[in-house]
Amino acid sequence: MRRAAAVAFLAGGVACSPAARPAGGPRPEPGTVVSTLFDAGSVYGAMGLLVAGPPLPFVATLNYVADATADSTLAVFGLSLANHALSFQRDGAAYTAQYHVEIAFRADTGSVRNFASDEAVRVRTFQETLRADESVIYQQFLGVPPGVYTVTVTVRDRNSPAATHRERTDTVPRFAGQGMSAPLAVYRGGGRTRASDVPKLLVNPRATVSYGADTLRFYVEAYGDRPGTRLLARATDQSGHEIWHDTVALAGTEGLASGVALLRPGELPVGAGRFEIGRIGAGGAATRAAPFLVSFSDQFAITNYDEMLSLLRYFERQDWVDKLRKAPPDQRPTTWREFYKATDPVELTPENEALDAYFRRLQMANQRFREAGDPGWLTDRGEVFITLGEPDDVYDFTTDMSRAGVRGIRWTFNGLRLTLFFQDNTGFGRYRLTPLSRAEYQRVMAQKRGRQ
Repeated sequence: MRRAAAVAFLAGGVACSPAARPAGGPRPEPGTVVSTLFDAGSVYGAMGLLVAGPPLPFVATLNYVADATADSTLAVFGLSLANHALSFQRDGAAYTAQYHVEIAFRADTGSVRNFASDEAVRVRTFQETLRADESVIYQQFLGVPPGVYTVTVTVRDRNSPAATHRERTDTVPRFAGQGMSAPLAVYRGGGRTRASDVPKLLVNPRATVSYGADTLRFYVEAYGDRPGTRLLARATDQSGHEIWHDTVALAGTEGLASGVALLRPGELPVGAGRFEIGRIGAGGAATRAAPFLVSFSDQFAITNYDEMLSLLRYFERQDWVDKLRKAPPDQRPTTWREFYKATDPVELTPENEALDAYFRRLQMANQRFREAGDPGWLTDRGEVFITLGEPDDVYDFTTDMSRAGVRGIRWTFNGLRLTLFFQDNTGFGRYRLTPLSRAEYQRVMAQKRGRQ
């Protein structure tokens, strides 16, 4: 059994803050779902990855390459964590978190391979402990006999009771000097040329890249192919339409040759896809495949460009949202990166804090202000909450209709010297800003936009 040390990896994030209801742009369908906005795990689960939720969320992947002997296969295990999932403690001038990982392969006859290790993450600032993007990558290379196993992954926070585990059934293949590995998503590394070596790779457990910013890399090994052989590679979208193709040259020896496919920024649209690679002219039977995701952020389950535009309807930089809306398809990746940079209040961090705060308010509004079939974020109260935040005072006078004869709610924002009234004129729980309150709200939003 061989192993490689866990890696603390600070990955860049892509992510999205407030405005009055725009006059232009399509209004999303009433059934637009935002409840899964922060459930990126559902997307990764659909991709076939090992996904665990709270209290200690992780995303993991298992791939297999040839080992030094035919009776052993090298399992490539990658685990992705976010800093904020761990319990950090002050450690001198820095902050340290500790976690425990266990990987077990069990056959019907009993346990075949177990591995466990304790790891630590050390960061310089408290702000880094709050990172919600992929910020820690753990990887191991384990020799396992070919066969069918129940694979169990357990992760524990050593500074708290938090622990999660997931399991699935996996078939560990036998390569025996022939065949091809499944493509392995990696961040970097050139692999190896001998089966007795551990591949020099940093795995990409989520198989995810930031839209318009990162290069998607897939590593593949072939056994029995001469160096210089070119493999046919292509990528398809969720509908099976080809969105990219190229050839990949193998380097190494006839016993083990490897190659890396590079899908550069701007070549892939946002969304889930499938990467395929195989021998030219060999037919579909020899093709190996792997899923991938091009996302606006690994924190948010937004994998559709038009959906993103709809969700940004209250974002205060509508000038930039208009640029995104008008960008032709081939310019969208570049325009998105420009938008992300221009609206990021703290350029030194990988996150866009304004964008993060906006989407968190959007999610809260969707949960709190749903009205008679309308998603909460599309109601008047949702709009005001997303753009102005929590009111300082809320008064519900729906039980006292003696004066106005209608049900209503009053919100007060002391710092803005603003009082807004929402009325339910139909009696069906649909609260709308009164005309005077709508005018006052728009006046305040115009002032906010003018200070940008």
